[in-house]
Amino acid sequence: MQPPSPARLYAAATGALLLVLGILGFFYSASFGSPGSVEEALAVLEVNAWLNLLHVATGALGLLAASYAARPFALAFGFLYTVLAVWGFAIGAGDAILGFLPASGGDDVLHLVLGLLGLAAAAGTPKSRPAGRRSRRLEARADAAGEGA
Repeated sequence: MQPPSPARLYAAATGALLLVLGILGFFYSASFGSPGSVEEALAVLEVNAWLNLLHVATGALGLLAASYAARPFALAFGFLYTVLAVWGFAIGAGDAILGFLPASGGDDVLHLVLGLLGLAAAAGTPKSRPAGRRSRRLEARADAAGEGA
């Protein structure tokens, strides 16, 4: 049995983390109102219902993708979270990305770390290729020689 790929570990760990953070965030702020109505959560993050919803959705997708589409998830969400972090750093703490996602130092650092880890996990995981003609011929030879399982 092969060990899990970096992308699979990333998808599962990040999915679980974001799902938990998103659910916990709703206990601090469940307001979909103006972006100024954010609450501090876990002494580091500033959350509102939009950010909580984003974390829950991406976390659930990560857990689902961990078994069958880990590399595309790591690449796409690594890119997404890196862009969110850079955008948040660019506009500064206390402002909102797209007018509704709060930007704060803690959120931006979290998004940057998750984004860069996702890109690294995708880069460290080889693309899976469908079995080509050559590999099918090798499998057929192995089966004919009694080496197949």
